[in-house]
Amino acid sequence: MSRFSERLKSKKFIITCEIFPPKGTDLTNLLKKAKALKGIVDGVNVTDSQRAIMRISPLAVCHILKEKGLEPIFQLICRDRNRIALQSDLLGASALGIENILILSGDHPTIGDHPEAKPVYDLDPVQLLKTARVLEKGVDLAGRRLKGTPKFCLGAVANPSFEPLELQVLMMEKKVRAGAEFFQTQPIFALRTFKDFQKKVSKLEAKVIISIFLLKSLKLAQLMDEIGLKIPKEYLKRLEKAEDPLKEGMNIAVDLIKEIKNECDGVHLMALGKEEYIPEILKRANL
Repeated sequence: MSRFSERLKSKKFIITCEIFPPKGTDLTNLLKKAKALKGIVDGVNVTDSQRAIMRISPLAVCHILKEKGLEPIFQLICRDRNRIALQSDLLGASALGIENILILSGDHPTIGDHPEAKPVYDLDPVQLLKTARVLEKGVDLAGRRLKGTPKFCLGAVANPSFEPLELQVLMMEKKVRAGAEFFQTQPIFALRTFKDFQKKVSKLEAKVIISIFLLKSLKLAQLMDEIGLKIPKEYLKRLEKAEDPLKEGMNIAVDLIKEIKNECDGVHLMALGKEEYIPEILKRANL
């Protein structure tokens, strides 16, 4: 059982964050950031070519982070692999001692740096969750026996801003039945959004970790608002008036964590390249 899985089974508050693998093989900057997070967070997500931008394999990065003493969470997306490759990567992760898997669809290639790439989506997230549980029984999707059985701690994603919210909760319930043990949400900015969502998922048989996004600038906040993440006008005004928008973005993140930390299972910090500020944010939020 992974340390992260043990944490999930306890009643302790969970803290995770994410790191973006580089486009290339130089991991110097990533490892520097990871070192600062060691012992501070319970798990580190390694994203899988996020925003459909080609980057180094997250499985390789997860292995390196594990060797450095961190607890990696391997993000596995459905976009780029068929069921053969997905099962292969799941088995590969297990062989490397990586049990924590976050399963998601993945952004469409047309928004990334290889727009001509063909999306696969052979399995959707629910089907992939079920596939991982099938592998744990010692067989593959073709019904053939495995030599060695993997064990996973499976997670999925949820969007608290999705409308109608009831449909999102139904999808979360479906993912739990398929094998999800935890959820990491899309970022929440409005306290009302959090309260509405938390009320709906409070009886869900899985831990729900709320994502807190570091707003580095007014322009970024406006972009997030435009794509439907409901940035409160109060925060937009604070960023507009701030002499140092990044510092004010940290203040907003701290405020949000303090508001929700006693009502949720944990927080997931999304710093978008500014991971070195995560320890300070957590310290100021008394975590």
